[in-house]
Amino acid sequence: MAGALYLVATPIGNLADISARCTRTLSEADFIAAEDTRVTMKLLNHLQLKKPLVSYYAHNRKESGERILERLLNGETCALVSDAGMPAISDPGEELVAMCAAREIPVFCIPGPAAAVTALAVSGLPTQRFTFEGFLSTAKKRRFGHLHELKTEKRTMIFYEAPHKLLPTLTDMLAVWGDRRVSISRELTKLYEETLRTTLAEAVDHFSRVKPRGEFVLVIEGAAAEETGVSLEAAVAWVQALHKDGAALKDAAKLVSAETAIPKNTLYAACLSLEEA
Repeated sequence: MAGALYLVATPIGNLADISARCTRTLSEADFIAAEDTRVTMKLLNHLQLKKPLVSYYAHNRKESGERILERLLNGETCALVSDAGMPAISDPGEELVAMCAAREIPVFCIPGPAAAVTALAVSGLPTQRFTFEGFLSTAKKRRFGHLHELKTEKRTMIFYEAPHKLLPTLTDMLAVWGDRRVSISRELTKLYEETLRTTLAEAVDHFSRVKPRGEFVLVIEGAAAEETGVSLEAAVAWVQALHKDGAALKDAAKLVSAETAIPKNTLYAACLSLEEA
């Protein structure tokens, strides 16, 4: 190995899932770039490996990425790992790969565990076609916009979610999409692994009573063939949500009109009527 970046997938919970090729790549790399060096050190100790570690995560990706790039250009090899699963997927490693591609530095992927595909496989939902959507935005305006964009998506959808955001996310999904089948997996490959196959409405009820624990993967069925448009009622609710978040009513109506093909004047008038009621 010389002058190259290696994307090394690491276990998502069970250290026994590390492959021989991943282990060999980690042992042969000149240095390892890690999301959290403390987490990666536990893996290296398990593998009885000692390697130089550098920190590369969301908040230092620009500065650290430049330093890693310089070392790669000087002929060193780097193994990039995240805390769990495949680096560069919903991960700042995406930017490092783009930097390497722009400088024609070879990038190789050493495959391994991935939470999204693992959850999809056990979901019981259609797997022939799916879309990975990662984490939804914490900003209400952007989150609702994202969900409305996916309202007519017919492929199975996969999301990641943190425990403290799970119930609000499920509630928003139910409000925008209506009730659908969903598979909710937590702590995949770990001691308390669990998959709940239910509906959005039942999931909202369940997690209103049971505190979510662990990291979650949501697998949600796509829209039915007849769900080809957005109702006026749903579109007006979207305009109101944008307006509540600070957008001018006319601007909100224009944005939703562009997404739904419902005339902006119709949306604007409907919102005014509701305000006057």
